[in-house]
Amino acid sequence: MEAAVPETLAIAYPEAAAEPRPGGGGPARTCHVDTFVRDNLPPPHRMPDFINLDRLGYPEQLNATVELVDRHVEAGHGERVALVGQGVTGQDVTWTYAELKRQIDRMANVLVDKLGLVPGGRVLLRSANNPTKVALYLAVIKAGGIVVATMPLLRARELTQILDKARIPLALCDAGLIDEMTKAAEGRTEPVRVVTWRGTAGGELGDLLAGVSDHFEAPPTRADDPCLLGFTSGTTGLPKATIHYQRDLLVICDAYAREVLRANEDDVFIGSPPLAFTFGLGGLVLFPFRVGARAVLLEKAGPADLAAAIARHRATVLFTAPTAYRAMLGLVGQADLSSLRKCVSAGETLPAPTYHAWLKATGLKLMDGIGATEMLHIFIASPEDEIRPGATGRPVPGYEARVIDPDGKPCPPGVPGRLAVRGPIGCRYLADERQTVYVQDGWNVTGDTYVQDEDGYFWFQARNDDMIVSAGYNIAGPEVEASLLAHPAVAECGVVAAPCPERGRIVAAYVVLNPGYTGGDALTQALQEHVKQDLAPYKYPRAVHYVAALPKTESGKLQRFALRRQAEAEAIATQGDRA
Repeated sequence: MEAAVPETLAIAYPEAAAEPRPGGGGPARTCHVDTFVRDNLPPPHRMPDFINLDRLGYPEQLNATVELVDRHVEAGHGERVALVGQGVTGQDVTWTYAELKRQIDRMANVLVDKLGLVPGGRVLLRSANNPTKVALYLAVIKAGGIVVATMPLLRARELTQILDKARIPLALCDAGLIDEMTKAAEGRTEPVRVVTWRGTAGGELGDLLAGVSDHFEAPPTRADDPCLLGFTSGTTGLPKATIHYQRDLLVICDAYAREVLRANEDDVFIGSPPLAFTFGLGGLVLFPFRVGARAVLLEKAGPADLAAAIARHRATVLFTAPTAYRAMLGLVGQADLSSLRKCVSAGETLPAPTYHAWLKATGLKLMDGIGATEMLHIFIASPEDEIRPGATGRPVPGYEARVIDPDGKPCPPGVPGRLAVRGPIGCRYLADERQTVYVQDGWNVTGDTYVQDEDGYFWFQARNDDMIVSAGYNIAGPEVEASLLAHPAVAECGVVAAPCPERGRIVAAYVVLNPGYTGGDALTQALQEHVKQDLAPYKYPRAVHYVAALPKTESGKLQRFALRRQAEAEAIATQGDRA
């Protein structure tokens, strides 16, 4: 018997109540007992096109944790090191693949037998990057549950929105982060069980694990069973939950990681992104585990911490954001980074000056890429031997991309437009009308402005809402940022539109200076002249503000919306002073 469509779906997708769930979705097609997420998938006609799945050859029944961990043990490679992380005493914790499998199986037994998890049930995880979080993450998936990983810095109000949106009954939280989690749980009408842990075997979770079997048989999950909800911010302030299947966790490994990154079992992966950020999940868990390599997890991963850890663990593959690479340039002579052989940059656009500076300092080409939570990971990038500095790259094998105009028609080479992409993964929002904005005519429209050249390379121009219209000219803020970063005085910068009575909007730059430079009229004029010489003169920043730091997300991305707010407030204050 077909399950009733929940009220949330009837609100978000009013026409869906009369339609079957995508792919059938009934009991014959899934082992999910809790079908809330499956019931709240977008209706078929609002789904993106999924292409090139056949070339990946996944079976109908599939469990991502079994493929990522158990298969290595079954193949006789259980003694290879899988994870290195920091324990509660500050000493390194090292787990082999065999040890990781035992931890996962014990945790899965606790989740099912003691905490009531059923296939399809949601579990929130709240922690910094550490071995316990990884084991819990994979245990939930192995048990047929759905992981909802959250950023450690989220506050109670933000956590409550996630709990309510995904109807989460169980949360597992590092004891050091319990305060905001408790407030969030107390603020809900539906009860939430919160279980804490310390280190790798302490706290309430440690008590629950005592005496539990280290063997767990995964339920018969399907390749298209949801196993992950990735939350991403919305322009309305309300978060969006992106639904990802068991197979999706392998798709990004077998497309981007295999075809572009080309790492191997002898690599040591390291990086700064939180695991709640899918850039970090891929780079620090899925990619190394798919090939049987080693992952190093850091709870504190600022540029200095990251550089020191690279040297200590002889890491070979690095994942972090452009701002971190730029900050690490000054540490190249202090920390031994010679073990690195691949450096991946994503999360925000990679300025050409940062690319060239890193290449000069280390001899390594930064591998730029664009991904999205909706697409799970990177879908446009280039292997090292095909990189063009300043270009994001070409579509990852298995994906297609194009630049489209406002009517959805392809733009000619050299003409800017909206980036649209499709592949074996696509956007599926949980009960959210914003699905119609992201998915158009089967394509995922990412919200980025790009230009495609004659050779098929894609060149980032701006986020669609980062395009500055000043006196009739369209100016891409990140382009101006890249120009400013090439000046020796500039350590970091953010460029946004600021209100202007005469021109509507002007280009405003917020600049963090390198040591030895002082902000003032002379330097402002020098920076403006530098941009005028580098770009079309109308693109220069008419306002330059010197700041001690730029607003950033926990994953290191520049928060341009915060700068835009600041620019608006400063304009109002200036107008008030004039009045």
